[in-house]
Amino acid sequence: MSDKTPEAPKIEFPCQYPIKIICSAGDGVIELVLAVVRQHDAALDADKLVVQDSKNGRFQSLRLVMTATGEQQLQQLHADLKATGHVHMVL
Repeated sequence: MSDKTPEAPKIEFPCQYPIKIICSAGDGVIELVLAVVRQHDAALDADKLVVQDSKNGRFQSLRLVMTATGEQQLQQLHADLKATGHVHMVL
């Protein structure tokens, strides 16, 4: 057995990058999340946003595709989304 772990595939930027955001359900939360994502991708097409409510209605899953320009952009987006206090997970 080899001790080497396989390397993650390299992403070639810029690219269309699918993102899933798990956030609290509530008035204005979707708009807030979209505003944060637009700070990192001004050309975001919100018409393609898919929203799914959780079984108990406490959370929402938001799926969208953004234009990613680099690893630093994605890291900053994650930090900005978490800083809202409404986002629990970014996949």
